[in-house]
Amino acid sequence: MGVGRALIEGVYAAVDANETPPVYWLTQEENTEAHKLYDRIAKVTNFIKYGRFEA
Repeated sequence: MGVGRALIEGVYAAVDANETPPVYWLTQEENTEAHKLYDRIAKVTNFIKYGRFEA
C-alpha cells in the first residue's frame, strides 16, 4: 500500500526542513518486509545494537 514508505518520506522531509541529525531505522532480523522497504529508502550501516532488558 505504500503507507510505510509515505511515513518514512514524511520523516525525511521533516529532518531536511529542520536540518536535524541523521535518522536510523531498526527492525528485527526476521522482518523481511521491513528489510525490503529499508533497502530501497536507506543504506545499511555497520552498527550493531545492544540493549539492557533487565535491571
